Amino acid sequence: MYNFRNDYSQGAHPRVLEALAATNLEGNIGYGEDPHCARAAQLIRDLCQAPQADVQFLIGGTQTNFIAICAFLRPWEGVICADTGHINGHESGAVEATGHKLITVPGGLEGKLTPAGIRQAVQALDNPHVVNPGLVYITDATENGTLYTLAELEAISACCRELGLLLFLDGARLGCALASPANDVTLPDLARLTDAFYIGGTKNGALMGEALVLCNPALQPHFFTLKKQRGGVLAKGWLLGVQFEELFRDGLYFDMASHANEMAARLQDGLRALGIPLYVESSTNQIFPVVSGALRERLRGLVQFEDWCPGEGADEHVIRFVASFATSEQEVQGFLRDLVGLL
Repeated sequence: MYNFRNDYSQGAHPRVLEALAATNLEGNIGYGEDPHCARAAQLIRDLCQAPQADVQFLIGGTQTNFIAICAFLRPWEGVICADTGHINGHESGAVEATGHKLITVPGGLEGKLTPAGIRQAVQALDNPHVVNPGLVYITDATENGTLYTLAELEAISACCRELGLLLFLDGARLGCALASPANDVTLPDLARLTDAFYIGGTKNGALMGEALVLCNPALQPHFFTLKKQRGGVLAKGWLLGVQFEELFRDGLYFDMASHANEMAARLQDGLRALGIPLYVESSTNQIFPVVSGALRERLRGLVQFEDWCPGEGADEHVIRFVASFATSEQEVQGFLRDLVGLL
């Protein structure tokens, strides 16, 4: 059985496990106050060219999203996001549970926000009797595997600053976004254009962990206190620091993301060559074939995948394949070879 279900089915890159084993009995101080977290945070600040940034380590993406948004907003403020955004479709109301309404805007096939969509949402809520927008949430790569260009991010950032909105970027798959051949955005760009963003480790070779970069100094005071209140502080915090220290020590993070993108590109090209249409063209590690109901059922005996959404036709179904740091060329070639028999 081939496995293209997601990019966190495997544990971690062997180097990450080796680093954890090597530091296992050091006896580090807890709660993220250890030297590994300090070194990992400095590596990230250096890569972002943001010496003023605060770096906070959390365990997973949903936790990072709802804690960050809860910390950033006043009680009467809401979040503008694409209707395809992870906080809207995959987090079980975690943000709403903190008391902040999601203000959804159609993201279209690419799952992106635009300044026009943001302005429209703000104008529609220009009323003291409703929730006021306080923050714009975007993801890169998006839920549909697409990327924001630098020009798009600059336009969104300028729009947010004009309207007095914070800009927060979900980077659960930021590695694959930055490593994509189609990308023109850098970590320093993100530090310059957003108020906060995070670098995902869970979906790029870590056992678990996300590194939240607080670029706006106004968001930094008391963040740790709220993180603790919301259950986001890991007592054995060095376990996160050790992993991010290894991921960014010599570029392993980007090497893994590049590999995942390359495997996904080969898989996407192979599907296209077999005549299988794609829901959206992806330049990252998620790809979205469109298949019939009969083919989808036959595929279940060959490969692990996720059902994504209905297709446009009566018997069309969009499924998702995801490549990871552990996906091999042999797996991709073997699956495409065996797929021919199903077709």
